[in-house]
This record gives sequence, C-alpha cells and structure tokens, in this order.
Amino acid sequence: MTLRRVSHTPQNSAAAADIAGLLARLEAAEAALLFSAAVDIALVINADGTVAESVITAGDMQGMQAASWAGRAWSEVSTIESQPKIEQMIQEAALGLPPRWRQINHPVSGAPDIPVRYSVMKAGARGQFLAIGRDMRSLAAIQQRLLAAEQSIEQEYARLRHAETRYRLLMQVASEAIVVVDARTSRVMETNAAAATLVGKPMKRLIGMQFQSLFDGADQQQVDQLMGSLKATGRADDVALSLEGGQQQAVLSATIFRQDSATCYLMRLQPIAAGASGIVISRAQAGVMNVIRDMPEPFVVTDLDRRILSANAAFLDSAQLGSEEQARGEPIDRWLGRAGVDVSVLFNSLAEKGAVRQFQTMLRGQFGAVEDVEVSGVASPPGNPACYGFSLRRTNRRAAEVDPNKRSLLRSVEEMTKLVGKVPLKDLVREATDIIERLCIEAALQLNDNNRASTADMLGLSRQSLYVKLHRYGIEDKDGGAES
Repeated sequence: MTLRRVSHTPQNSAAAADIAGLLARLEAAEAALLFSAAVDIALVINADGTVAESVITAGDMQGMQAASWAGRAWSEVSTIESQPKIEQMIQEAALGLPPRWRQINHPVSGAPDIPVRYSVMKAGARGQFLAIGRDMRSLAAIQQRLLAAEQSIEQEYARLRHAETRYRLLMQVASEAIVVVDARTSRVMETNAAAATLVGKPMKRLIGMQFQSLFDGADQQQVDQLMGSLKATGRADDVALSLEGGQQQAVLSATIFRQDSATCYLMRLQPIAAGASGIVISRAQAGVMNVIRDMPEPFVVTDLDRRILSANAAFLDSAQLGSEEQARGEPIDRWLGRAGVDVSVLFNSLAEKGAVRQFQTMLRGQFGAVEDVEVSGVASPPGNPACYGFSLRRTNRRAAEVDPNKRSLLRSVEEMTKLVGKVPLKDLVREATDIIERLCIEAALQLNDNNRASTADMLGLSRQSLYVKLHRYGIEDKDGGAES
C-alpha cells in the first residue's frame, strides 16, 4: 500500500504542537484511553520498545489477542517485514519529529495477517510512547477486489485484442470476397483483399463507398431489394449479379448481424465465369437438398443415359460404396434391377409417363448384398437440364441363403413367381419338384393314417427312401407315424 506523506504547513505544525503538549501533560495510559474513542487500537510502548498496555476498541480485532502483549516487544508480535518500520517510528517519535502513518502486520494463528496502520508519538513524562492504529482489513479487501477487477479487465482486453487479430487475419487470408456494409447508410465499412481484387479497386478506396455502386447499373436495384428483404425478414436468397462494367459476374450472399448497437450486413461475393448461366438456388432449395442428402432412404439422380449424377449417403450404404465419386458417372444398372430387364422397363415408363410409383425391383451391393426395393421415379420438367430422380424404399428383406440340401420350401405359387428373374430357372424347377413331392408324401401319410409302411407302398418307395425324404422335408418326427 502506498502512503502519501502530508506536508507540514504552519497550521499543521501548530496543531501537532498542541497535541504534543496535551500528550506531555497526560500519562501514556490516559492518552491511550483518550484516543481509543477515535481509533481501533491504542498501545502504550515503553522506551525499550516493549508493550506496557494495550487498549482495543474494535470488536473484530479481538483475534489478535493484544491483551497478552503486555511485557513483550512490539516487534515480537509483528511480522518480520514490519520490524524495521517499528524501530524507525519509535526513533522518530523519540527525536520529536512529526508522526507519520505506517502499516504494521500482526500474525494470527490459523488466519491471514491483520494489517494495522499506526502512528507513534511521545506521551507522558516517563519516556513512553503512544501508538494508535486503524484496522486496514476492509481497505485491503477493497484493494484486492480492485486488483482482481483490473486483472480481469486486462485479460478481457487481451482476449479482445487476440480475437480482433484473428478476425483481421481471417479476413485477409480468406479466398472468398467479403464486404461489411453499414445497414443504415449502405456504405462499405470493411473489406478484404479478395474483394478488392474481384472489383478491381484498392481497399482504401472501397472503404466508405456505396455498396450498390460496385455493381452494374441494371443490377443495383436487385442489391437494394436484397438488403431490404434482409433488413425486414433477416434472410435473403442468393442472387447472381454483374459487377461494375459488366465484365465480371458474381453470386452475392448476405447475412445480417449487429455490432456496437448498429446493424450491419456481411456480404460474400463468389465469382462465376463471364457469360455463364449463373444458376443460383435459394436457401429454401438448399435446405431441401440437404434433407435429401441426409434422408435415411436411398435417393439417386441419373441422366438420360442412366448414368448417376448424384446419390445420397443411404444409396451409397446400400450399394456398399465408400464415396459418391465411386458412383458418379457409372450406369445405375450396376446396382439396380434384375439382369438389366427392370431398369429398361423403369426408364421407358419414365420417358412415357414422366413418373413411376412403387416399381418392384432389387438393389445389389458392390460385394454381393441384395435387398428388395420399391422405386418411385420422376423426370425433370421440360426446359430444365434433363435428368431422372429415384427414391428407393426398402421392402422385406430376402431370406438368407442356406445350404441347398437344407433350404426351406415355398408353400404357394405366388411366392414362386416372386423369384422369377432372381434365381435361375433350374433352381425354380427343383423348388417346384420339391413342393409337389412333399405335398404327395403328406397326402399319402394322411390317407394311410400316418402308417409309414403303407405310405411307402402307396408311393412306390422303399421304406429307407421314404425315411430319407421325411428327414429331408423335416416331417419325419412331426406326427409320430406308425411303422406298420
């Protein structure tokens, strides 16, 4: 703590002389009682520096246990850095010099030191001194809070400086042209090097210019409409505009934000080739594209030659592909349809009707996985780039392939017809033969009341052959048939 020494004017010297005269006429103990009404603690100090008597008036200073200091050296009950101050104050008082305030710290067991601001002066005729003090803990706490506040402010200033540095660095190294515009005046507040290069003007010249003046005269009205929509609704669609001179086109994207109680626009300019169509989708359309990309059902877009233009993540998962690049440009026949027949029918229907719903087919994975799907497709409207879009919905998955000797048998002709185009004809004939053979065995068992010997004779089989077929079809122990 820094203390300022008071200059001793003639008036101050006269007041000090009056106080010194009063203390000379009073004993030190009486002076201590007198001053105790105005201070927190008063000590009577002997000439050798020991405490003769102490008077404490502040209740919250009882923790120092000053009542036990009698007979002990004042420096003994103070911290080590305070001892030189005590000696100096006693020496100055003995020489009759004007008293000054010094801070002395008193140690307390199990608690922080107690700072006390003392002033020492002569008292009485026996060479004693009077030390009066004020508790400095409340002031020290205020100083600590002030110091903590200053440190917090400095840290916040440093954080803001670092943030501003990063912001300016990002602005300058960004390859995208960025312009900050004041919403009230439509003037450029800040820009980066990419924007200055795009519009062909120095950065210093851009600052303060009307933002609309950066564009060709015919497009300035569109810029005004964009800023008006942005200010009214908080959003605006991207637009393709021609820069001043009409030699360069750019896509303008805008965002509104507030800074220092003012509204600003963050304008982003993406150059496009001169004379290009400049197809720009609105933010609503961009949201739809994002939904299609993340939807759980497969979705794929092809050109008229059946080659894939785009596919979402669900299609890539079903086709067992690692990235969209593996599918782009490839014919969709590689993954969709049965032996190339289904896809031809699907595309012919799309070309004739413009839309197809719930077309039953199958989707094959790159590594052999197969699943049944329903395809709904649509052709792009006339006048747009020609393409087809397909949404694939998974139906019941095919049963897993098993050992041919233990495969399950189908029980209806409808289930058999569903396999046409999925499995070879010889497998279908074998399946049909197994169905007929099993039905005949079950009918013979029923006619012979489950007597297996009679059933074998009726079917013209040996008993051993009948047992093999019963085991094959899983009906050997089903009904517990009789042997004879």
